[in-house]
Amino acid sequence: MFQKEVYIRRRADLKKLVTKGVGLFLGNVESPMNYTDNTYHFRQDSSFLYFFGINHPGLAAVIDFETGEETLFGNDVEIEDIIWMGVQPLLKDKATQVGVGNSAPFKMLTDALKSAVSKGRTVHFLPPYRAENKILLSELLGIHTSQLNEKRSLELVKAIIKLRSIKDAFEIDEIEKACAIGYEMHLASMKMAVAGETEQRIAGTVESIPFKHGARIAFPVILSQDGQTLHNHYHSGILQTGRIMITDAGAETAMGYASDFTRTVPVNGKFTQKQKEIYQVVLNANNYATSAAKPGITYQSVHLATAKVIAQGLKDIGLMKGDVDAAVKAGAHALFFPHGLGHMMGLDVHDMEDLGQIYVGYDEVTRPIDQFGAAYLRLGRKLETGFVITNEPGIYFIPALIDKWHHEKINHDFINFEKVNQYRDFGGIRLEDDLLITDSGCRLLGKRIPITVEEIEATVGK
Repeated sequence: MFQKEVYIRRRADLKKLVTKGVGLFLGNVESPMNYTDNTYHFRQDSSFLYFFGINHPGLAAVIDFETGEETLFGNDVEIEDIIWMGVQPLLKDKATQVGVGNSAPFKMLTDALKSAVSKGRTVHFLPPYRAENKILLSELLGIHTSQLNEKRSLELVKAIIKLRSIKDAFEIDEIEKACAIGYEMHLASMKMAVAGETEQRIAGTVESIPFKHGARIAFPVILSQDGQTLHNHYHSGILQTGRIMITDAGAETAMGYASDFTRTVPVNGKFTQKQKEIYQVVLNANNYATSAAKPGITYQSVHLATAKVIAQGLKDIGLMKGDVDAAVKAGAHALFFPHGLGHMMGLDVHDMEDLGQIYVGYDEVTRPIDQFGAAYLRLGRKLETGFVITNEPGIYFIPALIDKWHHEKINHDFINFEKVNQYRDFGGIRLEDDLLITDSGCRLLGKRIPITVEEIEATVGK
């Protein structure tokens, strides 16, 4: 938990953006795996963490945007709980820790909201993503669960996105901690990438590393020799000489802040000439995006410019042809690069996506591109100092997609299908770094994980 002044300031900033009605913030509750008392590891709601910082289940808070009054709702533990869990902080002490003036039993939340509704006041709430909170919200506000997303407060959503998009020094320090753990995770993966090793044992080793630091994985580890499947969570393969392995993994600190890195390495540590050529194109694209990202320009423009780096590199190898600008405008590069360049990162590895990706990644000026590949770009809007984002270009050879485009004659003017078919068993390469947008450009977060051909070959299997 940060100092209470951090949370007081955040709530004060929110009150400047939302000035009418009351704001309801639901924390998360314990979620059972297979029966009530056997629960998943508790994860607090990120917006609740941002404004109230208390990492305990069964809490809610209300901010009166007109009077400024703040109340934390919850229940103190009873003796049966203490026997199993030990003595827990009292609710009033939790409230004091984060500078909230009032606390009340959870059952009083119903009366507080009924009072607001009876007076015709707006109750602002965020779109719920957990079933327990959907049911609770429905009961509290009398809104059917199917209508909750429609009835959520867009004013509150946009205000929170505005605040959470800019990371302060305390947050950046936490993200740096997550990046340091992420570095260790990826180094372990590289050192284990030898023929005969199992994907599962590498993935299990990678997943274990955050826990020894009191952290956890930021998302299920993506690790596979079949990197052409973008989010491949299956770890059943045995590493083979001549293949390449993608590891996409990050850590989440005890305070909820994430890292997200991807590296691709050759099994046994030696690229083939074909692999080295494709790898260098992806690395050139990654380095270009880092050099281009700065405040005042859209990440959509960086994405498109990076796509041209990829298209030019593939043209030089003979996999693409024709005018590069025209190829990217037509979306021909998406046969090989069918996803976006990156996304926001912070308290969530895909920061604030529960609030609505269209509001996190875009605005009234910058809208999504309705084209295969570019449509998957999660962050397109103008970059600002304090944004934390990912930079993750890739090149993949997806046989089913190659066949579809070839059969349907999609972008035939820009793709050399005869040569592309020689890469059907290639797999995929993705290289991902985390960036902090600064006043003049950006900087890498964390120590850079080995990434050049020489660094990779010197690290793998060692």
